[in-house]
Amino acid sequence: QVQLVESGGGSVQAGGSLRLSCADSGYISNSNCMAWFRQAPGKEREGVAVIDSDGTAIYVDSVKGRFTISQDNAKNTLDLQMNSLKPEDTAMYYCTASQPFRYCSGSNFLLHGGNYWGQGTQVTVVS
Repeated sequence: QVQLVESGGGSVQAGGSLRLSCADSGYISNSNCMAWFRQAPGKEREGVAVIDSDGTAIYVDSVKGRFTISQDNAKNTLDLQMNSLKPEDTAMYYCTASQPFRYCSGSNFLLHGGNYWGQGTQVTVVS
């Protein structure tokens, strides 16, 4: 059973950095798409970054050049390095994974996410 657990959130000043991590019991390496989503109060959940099995990453425009998504299959983790954080990055951040061994489209995955979701980790950026 896929269980995703996020960590690394916290409160940081604008311009600072945080590194989020999503750990799984062992299915991450078998998911063809994994992504980070976020949801701010009063807003819809949005895809932030997705990575596929080829290592190709896609980012939403608002985080390009500031965030980096990476996957470590040996450690079964999905990470999101967030630099130059802005107050508008404040949100609950979730990781999501596609069903293991199933094909997925990175661009489509960034819109909808997958079958499995973590509980989220809060990121707060203060100005």
